[in-house]
Amino acid sequence: MDRAARRRAERGNGKKIAGVWLSNAPFAQTGYGTQTAQAVSRIIKDGHPFVVACNYGIEATTTEWEGIPLWPKGYDAYSTDISVAYLRDWERQHPNDTALLFTLYDVWALQGIKDVPIASWVPVDHMPVPPQVADWCKRPNVTPIAMSQFGLAELQRKDIDAEYVPHAIETSVMKPTAHVQQDNGKRLTGREVMGLPDDAFVVTIMNANKGIPSRKAFGEQILAFSIFAADHPDAMLFIHSEQNGSMTGIAFDPLIAACGLEPSRYKFMNQYQMRLGIPAEAVACILTASDVLLCPTYGEGFGLTALDAQSCGTPIITSDFTAQKELAGPDAITVSGQPWWDATQQAWWQIPSVPQMVDALHEAYRRGHYRSHNASSWVREHYDADLVFDRHWRDVLARLADKET
Repeated sequence: MDRAARRRAERGNGKKIAGVWLSNAPFAQTGYGTQTAQAVSRIIKDGHPFVVACNYGIEATTTEWEGIPLWPKGYDAYSTDISVAYLRDWERQHPNDTALLFTLYDVWALQGIKDVPIASWVPVDHMPVPPQVADWCKRPNVTPIAMSQFGLAELQRKDIDAEYVPHAIETSVMKPTAHVQQDNGKRLTGREVMGLPDDAFVVTIMNANKGIPSRKAFGEQILAFSIFAADHPDAMLFIHSEQNGSMTGIAFDPLIAACGLEPSRYKFMNQYQMRLGIPAEAVACILTASDVLLCPTYGEGFGLTALDAQSCGTPIITSDFTAQKELAGPDAITVSGQPWWDATQQAWWQIPSVPQMVDALHEAYRRGHYRSHNASSWVREHYDADLVFDRHWRDVLARLADKET
């Protein structure tokens, strides 16, 4: 009997969960997509029948990806029109298992889903928990699963009981990576991928460009870099993001011009390649070749890029607000900021301080081309995907099966 089977026997309940997982497709190189791939693949391997209802990535057909069944998005933006029907269908196909809808998305977008048992892996990226999020998590048919210690504490402040499972990364992939191999067999260094010289001090920004105002604090970050770069002619900025605001985000070019940053001081990730998708190994190579990741934002439900960078041995500059603070491992630099009232969510974000980011960049520069082996080890010891599944997911799944029996 293997360890998983032994633990299930000790719990006294071998019942499986027939789960419909509502989130991004597992092949999508988004935070939700990578977490879907990691969690659902392991859940299925552990014996639970799961299907992913893709609110992003699949339309008009069913298919399969690496052993995970995939069903298409609905007619509305977040598939709330089809999710209940999906769960009823999956329940019909697995009559002896506990049917449960899992959501990995902002729950304010899922208000139309009702009257079915739900487990929501819920991001909390404000303080306090926004009213719509709190109301969802208080529904009697919903079991919230906090993805950060910050989120768990904020839910508990609202008298909401919640499980806790942190996001995780595949440390076997996100690791110090000197080269990446192209389809033609040619090996490139991270600096060659970025198009930057080996002797430059490289500051990388790596976040999705979606939404206005920009929760990712692109304006503040680029302004901070431009101030810092005025004193350091060898400093270069690499921006791994969509450049033109095509996904309801910001247009970077006017912002960069307003910050007075010359074209010779920055590079964008190849925009066509971003449309095709950047392999995880290439992301690891880029992060390994970076000297520091600049990632303080207004607020994070989790903030995976901070872990990705540190797992590759690259120090980070992040915020002391929301989940970001707990993801600051050895050699990380944190900055504070000013509260900003998000009237839409009716809760606070924090604008990261530009002067503190400038100081943090100077501190990172004084370290030079520094690799943090302690940060790599820290990530493996706390957020490796196998570890998180064994330490958290198995027990949560068992309790959910008991709860719904």
